[in-house]
Amino acid sequence: MINEIAVIVVKEGTGPAFEAAVAKARPLFLGAKGCHGMQLFRSIERPLEYTLVVDWETVEHHMVDFRESQAFKQWRALIGDSVAQPPQVHHVQQVI
Repeated sequence: MINEIAVIVVKEGTGPAFEAAVAKARPLFLGAKGCHGMQLFRSIERPLEYTLVVDWETVEHHMVDFRESQAFKQWRALIGDSVAQPPQVHHVQQVI
């Protein structure tokens, strides 16, 4: 199991719309091959910054299966108007 960590900065005033778009997109992730869950966190110190955490079986489930799917295109369309810059994405694996 790996976690995709995506730091997403939104435009001023779009936080509520972004959160609603992520909620709407949740089934797109949960229906994707290898996805086991997702969570969205808003930064306390930087309220325009969100962290999306998605649980995947493998990096390939995210980078190949999901990123090349129609669901990914729908995800990007849902959040596109709110995002201020490209998300910063990396993958982590629990070791302890």
